[in-house]
Amino acid sequence: MVSSYLILFGAIAFEVLGTMLLPASNNFTKPVPTLTLLVAYGFSFYFLALVSQKLPLSVVYASWAGLGVFSVALLSYFFYKQTLNWQMIFGLFLIVLGVTIVNIYKA
Repeated sequence: MVSSYLILFGAIAFEVLGTMLLPASNNFTKPVPTLTLLVAYGFSFYFLALVSQKLPLSVVYASWAGLGVFSVALLSYFFYKQTLNWQMIFGLFLIVLGVTIVNIYKA
């Protein structure tokens, strides 16, 4: 079970890496960021496929999507200087709360 969550966190990390590289790829015109983001997305989906065999798909997808959105929003604040107002912070808190509830009460 613990190894399943490690694989899931790996899938999330690679998805976040790929998403964070989207602006750096400059609409896929810069080869290194483009190739890196494609490889990152590939690993993310591979890990997602692996973990979907071990955990309920609803838990896997809620965690992957929710924690991915949360992470990208926070990292965008630091790396791309995008703003986070209190409403966005509250929404991100609700995402984390929702993912936590899904994981606690999984079938």
